[in-house]
Amino acid sequence: MGMKETILADLKTAMKNQEAAKLSAIRFLQSAIKNREIELRPAAITDQDVMAVIKKICNQHKDSIEQFTSAGRLDLVDNEKVQLAVLEAYLPKQMPRADLEKVIAEIMTEMKASSMKDMGGVIKAVIAKTAGAADSKLISEIVKSKLS
Repeated sequence: MGMKETILADLKTAMKNQEAAKLSAIRFLQSAIKNREIELRPAAITDQDVMAVIKKICNQHKDSIEQFTSAGRLDLVDNEKVQLAVLEAYLPKQMPRADLEKVIAEIMTEMKASSMKDMGGVIKAVIAKTAGAADSKLISEIVKSKLS
């Protein structure tokens, strides 16, 4: 069963169990996936496309949490955290920082990266190798610290 079908099944379960917060998050996700499907027409949407949509929405929720926290709107922060937790369940487990640093070091050695000019290529290679199991922001931060 693909990601899209799993999300649809979870939507039905949330409806039956009357889980309002989960239902809201999944409906928003379904809407974003449908928009991405329309953009990709006539090609079919893949699990990687669905994963990219989920990551994008998770990043939006993280940004909202930061902004609401700085504005002192804790009621909205709680709602965003609940929705973020629902969406993160669909993402692969994130790599620990130590493992990510090893992967980055291996790729930097393979590519013979030594200056900031190589940063973009290293980041692309790491993202491809980790296949969604690492946060892009963390990858960028580690690569930048190693190259500078």
